[in-house]
Amino acid sequence: MVNFVLPGEPEFERLVQNLASGLMKCGWFMATAESCTGGWIAKVCTDLAGSSAWFDRGFVTYSDRAKHDLLGVDFSTLKKAGAVSRAIAIEMAEGARRQAGVNAALAVTGIAGPGGGTADKPVGMVWFAWSLEGRQASSEVMHFQGDRDAVRGQTVVHSLSGLLDLLGE
Repeated sequence: MVNFVLPGEPEFERLVQNLASGLMKCGWFMATAESCTGGWIAKVCTDLAGSSAWFDRGFVTYSDRAKHDLLGVDFSTLKKAGAVSRAIAIEMAEGARRQAGVNAALAVTGIAGPGGGTADKPVGMVWFAWSLEGRQASSEVMHFQGDRDAVRGQTVVHSLSGLLDLLGE
């Protein structure tokens, strides 16, 4: 297994400050829909003082039922594609944006480990989706290395970086 150094507070802080600036420049608010990170993305966002000027809420939807009840994820999509899939990540992001009534949302769903992986969906596989007002949702899959915290930490960084990149377009 590849050793991974968990991102530290300075990395999270830099990303969040840049994201906050981008969102405030647009006059936008964001929400998160998290499965494998268990609220870590929302925590990192709200670590920044004054985050209430751009961060609205976070949904921690670890179970399929929570994804359905809180975000409107379709049970038939869950059955067909599985919780760790492009389709579910997109439904989570769009659901978070719709339910929160915000301009931007991100979603993550993956397998942080140490167990739970399969040949098709190995440990470290994470699907990301971003939903921005007036745009079609975008998604991406990543395969991270390391232990549970390493996978989750990399997921936090990638999700925030992805939203920041989209805001800059």
